[in-house]
Amino acid sequence: MSKMSVDFKGVTRLILVPLAIMAVLTIGVGLLITKVLQTTTLVANDQGVNEQLAQGRTAYWSSITDVMSGLSDTPVIITATALLVIGFRLVFRRWNESIFLALAVFSQSAIFLLATVFAQRKRPAVEHLDPAPPTSSFPSGHTSAAVAFYCGVALVLTVHTHRYKILNVLWWLVGLGVPLGIGYSRMYRGMHHLSDVSWGFLLGLVCIAVAANALLFRPVVREREKAPRPSGAARSYRESAGG
Repeated sequence: MSKMSVDFKGVTRLILVPLAIMAVLTIGVGLLITKVLQTTTLVANDQGVNEQLAQGRTAYWSSITDVMSGLSDTPVIITATALLVIGFRLVFRRWNESIFLALAVFSQSAIFLLATVFAQRKRPAVEHLDPAPPTSSFPSGHTSAAVAFYCGVALVLTVHTHRYKILNVLWWLVGLGVPLGIGYSRMYRGMHHLSDVSWGFLLGLVCIAVAANALLFRPVVREREKAPRPSGAARSYRESAGG
């Protein structure tokens, strides 16, 4: 019977500290964009990208981007993460991969929510194709969640199939392709600026790196096998030999 052991000092050093730093950076960049750079070329270029995409909309691409965007909707990510947490535990017979994926997805969500509270950036000034709060533009939560989930799954699969290059290429074509498609879709649909999507992508990657460093490469969670108690005969022999 296995028992899970947690290195709490390692959790603080490898997980809590870097995630706290990333949260501060995300809020800081959000405040910089919303409070300082509102009238700069950066913000103007951001808006220009959305205007160009909105002018070129077609019914076909509006439908495609709707499907792509839905791949990172909150219910989809939560359900898929829950299923894979169970699946990874059953397949790999340990908790590291399951906790890794849950941590990557949860941490990006927590940082995203904090940023939307402190740095309330307005959505692009174009027609919005999806319903959403008007001041939750930075960062793109759909993008960060997509990176954390799809790239996180790709990393887990790569760790366990590292000898098969074709499979590894396939994992990452999907793992990176889906978040990139979602990021583009969010801009196309007028829901996020380019800078929102870019920081969302970075946020997802950082959360994956932190979780992988702590749980896949230098695990702070280990499972210890409980040593079986010796039988009566073996115990009697050991006691007589020692005494």
